[in-house]
Amino acid sequence: MRAVVIALAAGAAALFASPAHAAPPAVPTIDQLAAFPALTSLTVSPDGSRIAGLEANGENRVIVVYRTDALDKPPTRIGSDRMKFSSVSFIKDGLLAVSLWQPYDLRVDRVTKTFVNKFFITDIEGKQWKEPLPQERATSRSEELWQALSNASVLDTLPNDPDHILVISGSGNNSGDVYKVNVRNFTSRRIQKTEERVAGYITDLNGELRARLRNDIDGTGAYISTEFRNLATNAWEEHFRSHVKDRDINQVIGFADDANVAFLLSNTGRDKAVVYEYDIAARKRKEILFENKMFDASNVLINRHRGVEGLGYGEIMGLSYAGPRGDDIIWTSGYMKALDQGLRQALKITPAPLRVVDTATGESANIAYDSEANYRLVSRSRDMKTLLIAVTGPARPPEYYLARNGQLSLLAKAYPQLDPRALGTGKMVYYKARDGLDIPGILTTPNTELCGAGPWKTVIHPHGGPWGRDNLDFDGSMWVPLMVSRCMAVLQPQFRGSADWGRKLWMAGDAEWGQKMQDDKDDGAKWLIEQKIAQPGHIAMFGFSYGGYSSFAAAVRPNGIYKCSIAGAGVSDIKRIWARYYTNPFFRQAQAPTVEGLSPLDKADQIQIPLMVYHGDRDQIVPIEQSEWFVRKAKAAGKPVVYHEIKDYAHGPAWTRAIMGDQLRVIDDYLTKDCGGGGL
Repeated sequence: MRAVVIALAAGAAALFASPAHAAPPAVPTIDQLAAFPALTSLTVSPDGSRIAGLEANGENRVIVVYRTDALDKPPTRIGSDRMKFSSVSFIKDGLLAVSLWQPYDLRVDRVTKTFVNKFFITDIEGKQWKEPLPQERATSRSEELWQALSNASVLDTLPNDPDHILVISGSGNNSGDVYKVNVRNFTSRRIQKTEERVAGYITDLNGELRARLRNDIDGTGAYISTEFRNLATNAWEEHFRSHVKDRDINQVIGFADDANVAFLLSNTGRDKAVVYEYDIAARKRKEILFENKMFDASNVLINRHRGVEGLGYGEIMGLSYAGPRGDDIIWTSGYMKALDQGLRQALKITPAPLRVVDTATGESANIAYDSEANYRLVSRSRDMKTLLIAVTGPARPPEYYLARNGQLSLLAKAYPQLDPRALGTGKMVYYKARDGLDIPGILTTPNTELCGAGPWKTVIHPHGGPWGRDNLDFDGSMWVPLMVSRCMAVLQPQFRGSADWGRKLWMAGDAEWGQKMQDDKDDGAKWLIEQKIAQPGHIAMFGFSYGGYSSFAAAVRPNGIYKCSIAGAGVSDIKRIWARYYTNPFFRQAQAPTVEGLSPLDKADQIQIPLMVYHGDRDQIVPIEQSEWFVRKAKAAGKPVVYHEIKDYAHGPAWTRAIMGDQLRVIDDYLTKDCGGGGL
């Protein structure tokens, strides 16, 4: 391994020479921001002989397959006539798992505009395409519709089995039946018939179904039970019952090489989740395997490949936690530590001091952290001699490298058309809410050569969810790069209700929609003014989904500090949106009680600031009516509202680059030219 590390470090210098920039930073155009990544969804075959990925081709993407020993040769290209590719990955040597999608109009009692997703397996030349589970002939219109919308998914690739994978059938709200599929002849055998309210299965190192989750309700309320399969009786037995109101997590995240030992992620009795070893037969938690004092633990990374020189089968390679980037890894095996050291040296990744705060106690610490850029192991061959590496940071678009036989080479830059200098600088910050709670945030500030020194015009940019979070990484939605390249500072507040920052911050958002959750965003804006980062009178809010709700709320709150607001696909009536979603007893008790507070639609005729609203007509997560109701009421009262309905846009990725551009353009135009007059 030492020879590999030395070769990586010695052979990479030419890749990272910093060119001299005489010209000022180039501001990206909307078309450049809206373009597909030049190359993405990269994956290496288990034997290390091939690399596959998605290559941009204007409005479409094609699958490209390269030989790793002949990267200078033209790749095999595989296209699609009607559906668009969304991802590709090697599932076995010579076989690719491919996901595709397209618009679909569901016609029952009315037309519902949505999208359909499909999963196929094909060879590396794209000659034969197979669905992993053949569908039976539909005997009714309802069965035909169900088949159109259902989509199988891979549960386990069974990395040590050259011919089989485990697949879950699409099955409504349940996890679906589990099948063992031979991907060479596409015969299948059902190994588990699912039961009502089963939410998902977990396999052990050998690909055996060993654990699962079930949602149900008892006399105390909604709960999630963790069940293990008894190897002697084959029966499923409950080991843990976690009631949703307590926000306890007891999740099986892996198994040791000893089939009786599982790894359990749990926050029971604590603010931060930790990883335990769990003795299944004795029903006993053993010692804590991993914890981080400031952040939730999240996963255990185990080598599932046999025959790796220097890395044992079932050996723990590393442990991860939900740090600033969201998927921070601490490598623990000697093999991975040596590899990490070599890659970091070759890629010139060096940590810098970072202050982090425990959101439960307010205690802080200074740590060494890779804030500007970090690498991620994207894909690997089974022998670990061929690796695909992604290097990215909050203001650094992804770059992909191949590490093979001790040599490191640049494969592609995802966005070669973007000048990284125009994307500013991102960092992790903390500020105090008015009640003393510590609020994390991701702050991106403009390039001073391009925009001058602060304070700058500023956008408060809350995430969706609200049980979501932002990461200190490149924003592929292009919302942050768009705004920062237009000389606006952007704060992404991790307001109360955000997940993965500990139980206290998560639960503090319950029933505080438009109230304390909204205060956290406003307090972030005030903190930016105090820090001489934001210009008073030139602050806007822009959010999507729950962030769109926040933007509606910002528009109707009295005595606000925003010049204008942008609501993308926002919820305006919290009563009707949750009546739509929480139709079953479990979800009514699980999250509905946390969704209480301000319903912006009630005050749409009293908005205090100019507002721009946009919504896609194929959105089936937040129906477009949520925006239409608000806009109709506000306009009837003569309030300053601009509305854009975006055709064929859903609640997520844009179907075409033109639609992606349309969305970015309405945001750009409103912030730079309108916002109540003259731009922000």
